[in-house]
Amino acid sequence: MNITEVRNLGKDYPSFRLQDVSFSIQPGRITGFIGRNGAGKTTTIKSMLNLVHPDRGEILFFGLPFTSHEADIKQRIGYSTGTVSWYPRKKIRDIVDIVSRFYETWDDEAYRRYLRLFSLDESKTPLELSEGMKVKLNLLLALSHRAEILILDEPTSGLDPFSRDELLGIFTELKEHGVAVFFSTHITSDLEKCADDIVYISGGKIVAALPKTAFEAKYSQESETLEETILRMERSMNNA
Repeated sequence: MNITEVRNLGKDYPSFRLQDVSFSIQPGRITGFIGRNGAGKTTTIKSMLNLVHPDRGEILFFGLPFTSHEADIKQRIGYSTGTVSWYPRKKIRDIVDIVSRFYETWDDEAYRRYLRLFSLDESKTPLELSEGMKVKLNLLLALSHRAEILILDEPTSGLDPFSRDELLGIFTELKEHGVAVFFSTHITSDLEKCADDIVYISGGKIVAALPKTAFEAKYSQESETLEETILRMERSMNNA
């Protein structure tokens, strides 16, 4: 069974329209959500989680409609944006004390493990952290309640190359335990390293939603990198 199904999702803004977005996410696989800035990645993710209200479409998690099972489903989802923008002056340990109360499955052992892995100091506040460390703090909170799927909006944004590789390694470890990872990015090298599936969006429309090998077989020309394929496809659509 698919962990997540997005069916004909739509959202209208005065200057942008998300149109008939459909794809699925499977357990134990890493899905990269690729597209240039402004393509609709964040709007899609926020619509999936009812952080913005979609105008059309249906979202299912674990076979259940999100709209009628939102509270229960959110217990099983880890969500992270690129940076932390809340509780900027509270110490990390106090933020964790608040956040952990919302999750019945909060795992303090996992929290301690990721705290060490990310080299975060509990006595610091988000204001004292670099942009890269803020990303790690948000991921720490998303990873510490045994989520069955992680939905991450630009999680590698602001990370140095070493930290990005470290994070992609964590994704691989999680998928080996059956966790689904869905992350948006415009950094194609991240997809080259770890993605099993690719969902490619351009101008508010899904261009392709395929296993990475099938995507490359269908769209890549000989000797092209994934980045070169995406750039060529973008130029072709912009010139159409």
